[in-house]
Amino acid sequence: MTANAEVGRSTIRDRVVDLQKQMAGQIPDNVLGAFATEQANLDAGGVPAGVATPGTALTDASLLDAHGASTSLADALGERGTVVVLYRGAWCPYCNLTLRAYQDDLVPQLTERAIPMVAISPQKPDGSLSMKEKNELSFTVLSDPGNQIAAALGVLTAPSDGARAAQRALGLDLPEANADGTDGVPMPTVVIVDGQGIIRWIDVHPNYTTRTEVGDILSALNTLDDSAK
Repeated sequence: MTANAEVGRSTIRDRVVDLQKQMAGQIPDNVLGAFATEQANLDAGGVPAGVATPGTALTDASLLDAHGASTSLADALGERGTVVVLYRGAWCPYCNLTLRAYQDDLVPQLTERAIPMVAISPQKPDGSLSMKEKNELSFTVLSDPGNQIAAALGVLTAPSDGARAAQRALGLDLPEANADGTDGVPMPTVVIVDGQGIIRWIDVHPNYTTRTEVGDILSALNTLDDSAK
């Protein structure tokens, strides 16, 4: 579901390849094998039935900002539309890589269009703050306790048993990281909504090692701009 167009220094896919090379020398083979099995199963399963479609409203939800203050999705949306990114958490290396790429290569172009970006995960607010500070993110990062938005979009999932064991072997307790104490996570998803909160474009990646490329988002925005003329 990603394009191969080069935007900025490199594509997200290029960065993922480099990351996986680094992981190969740092993470035990049995742990990597458990994740590889999960990823293959996610590829085989594909995008789930019932995913929200363009033309439907993006459900509002009560959220928490990076300092734990109450807010809502509606409060975060811009008048001219918004790019909404669902990610798994600050513990996910692919999420860190992707949000850094968006900060480097997407945010400057969104700023020229006066279109904000919002990144949402189910993690506790301190995880959101860690993500924002570690990657020097200028866009809004919010926590969604209970995965309300992921569930409404039809992209809520959870790690396989093998992946849970592998996560624990690496010191990750996902229910402890999540704000609601569960192990639910969104499939990495990018949604473009208009000023009224209506979904205009959505891209879902069941396999969390692949992500929506910057070029795909910009192409979608260009297409939407053209259709609005």
